[in-house]
Amino acid sequence: MKMMSNGNSKGASKRRIASKGLGGVLRQQRARLYIIRRCVVMLLCWHE
Repeated sequence: MKMMSNGNSKGASKRRIASKGLGGVLRQQRARLYIIRRCVVMLLCWHE
C-alpha cells in the first residue's frame, strides 16, 4: 500500500468512508479478503 506524505490522508479517508457509507466499506473489505484468500489458495496449491 502507498503511504501519503501529507497530513490530509486521514481526513480524506474519513470523508471517503462517510460518502460511501458503511455498505461500501464492507463491500470493499469483502473484496480484499476474497482476493487475499484466492492468492493464498493459489500459492498453497502451486506445484510444477
